[in-house]
Amino acid sequence: MNVSIIDPLQGDFPEVIEEYLEHGTMKCIAFNRRGTLLAAGCHDGSCVIWDFETRGIAKELRDKDCTSAITSVCWSKYGHHILTSATDKSLTLWNVVDGEKVARVMLPNVTLHARLHPGSYFPSTCLACPLSSAPILVDLNTGSTTVLPVSISDVGAEAIPPSRNKFADGSPAIRVIPATFNKHGDLIYVGNANGEILITDSKNTHVRAVVPISGVVIKHIIFSRNGQYLLTNSNDRTIRVYENLLPLKDGAQALDELSSSEAELEGIEKLKAVGSKCLVLFQEFQDSVTKIQWKAPCFSGDGEWVVGASATKGDHKIYIWGRAGHLVKFLEGPKEALSDLAWHPVHPILVSLSVKGLVYIWAKDYTENWSAFAPDFKELEENEEYEEREDEFDLMPDTEKVKELDVNEDEEVDIVTVDKDSAFSDSDTSQEELCFLPAIPSPDIPEQQDKFVGSSTKLEDSTHSGSPLSEEAGQNGQEDNLELSPVEVVGNSIADDMGTNGRVKRKRKPSEKGLEMQAEKGRKPLTKIKPSGKSSKARNKSGEGQDTLLFEDDVTDEYM
Repeated sequence: MNVSIIDPLQGDFPEVIEEYLEHGTMKCIAFNRRGTLLAAGCHDGSCVIWDFETRGIAKELRDKDCTSAITSVCWSKYGHHILTSATDKSLTLWNVVDGEKVARVMLPNVTLHARLHPGSYFPSTCLACPLSSAPILVDLNTGSTTVLPVSISDVGAEAIPPSRNKFADGSPAIRVIPATFNKHGDLIYVGNANGEILITDSKNTHVRAVVPISGVVIKHIIFSRNGQYLLTNSNDRTIRVYENLLPLKDGAQALDELSSSEAELEGIEKLKAVGSKCLVLFQEFQDSVTKIQWKAPCFSGDGEWVVGASATKGDHKIYIWGRAGHLVKFLEGPKEALSDLAWHPVHPILVSLSVKGLVYIWAKDYTENWSAFAPDFKELEENEEYEEREDEFDLMPDTEKVKELDVNEDEEVDIVTVDKDSAFSDSDTSQEELCFLPAIPSPDIPEQQDKFVGSSTKLEDSTHSGSPLSEEAGQNGQEDNLELSPVEVVGNSIADDMGTNGRVKRKRKPSEKGLEMQAEKGRKPLTKIKPSGKSSKARNKSGEGQDTLLFEDDVTDEYM
């Protein structure tokens, strides 16, 4: 699609399902940082990497030690590694290029969400959110774990009170405590069941600030790609977006300065005071009519749109809001419940995963606006008769030719320097980023060889071996005794009937009228040959065996 002829007022959000991807039963999806590769964790424990440009499978990561369903996939910052978590309580780090397993760690509980540290080229630390347990930092090299605090009091970190670990509507208790890194990984944001966001130092796991959210259970906590906004999904059917007031780099150092400014306060009051200077509520999103629960919320690639999916069973409904709070698009897919969402990092493309394991690709339904490309272009609703001017197509004299552009042909053209991509704030430090994988084409299924081309020897061999060729030969009027020499077969010889072009010539049996005419001419039948078991039957059009009459001029030495 030519970007020049696209109407800029149409909005950069997907509208229709463009196509779908199918490979086994996929359970979770994630784009790499550039959006060129899409990773999908499958039910059988494998991880499939799709080339998103060609919609083909570029790599399949499979561990013989893991046959359990994958619960989450996460790319490293530069795309050379993928972290997967499975229902067998394992975390596996993969090298994407060679498809080899780098590390495998077993945890006490099943991990539903796992995220690699975003600040290192070769990741060695990840954040895991297990079932019914506090989030933990895992060292992938040694397997050691560090439990993060999920609640704060005047005396320190405590476990979540069981009485608060329930939804407001009386539904079962929350199963996972969400946590995420900030953009550079020096801080960890944890959302608990007490309606609090805890900002924790990732190095010493100390709680540095607390942001209260009116006593709701937080189910999801997600940062935008640029790190400027934080999204939370709560059990009160509300998606909240907070603006991050901390600098994108050296956030821990900024927290030290904020703590120093609040030196007169102590304990939880100080943490809340610092937290009020870290996050500020920007907007709330909810369906005021149906009051539905949300699942798989996320930001668009540029952070301008907020996406939420209906958690109602059997619904594949997606809501897209502008960051200012207005609903801009409602998408309804097939009658399959939605389990995961991912927005393309660069383009207005949304990928949704159904519980049946199919990945649906939602794209923009573009309307071409040619007048935006050429202002003097006129679009016609229907055909119109055009009358040309008398001199419209006359050759222009040399004096009226358009003046050539003033181009310095001696100027050197730089074809080496790569312009910085505005969609990535740190694209100048990612020269070694993995964007594409070499495609390995799958071999085509060889088509069945032509059954009527070949020598008589091949036909005889196929008859002895009982191949399908012998069966079809019998169906076409030939007996199973093709082992006889073609010379011995009366009226159906392949060797005698082959023409110069290799096509079989069939002899016609004289009709009764023809026999009478030949008898009148003095050609009397010499003998009548009965078809025996050693020769092929002469068949008429209906396929029934009949006697063959031989005349004197038809008899050769081979019958004597």
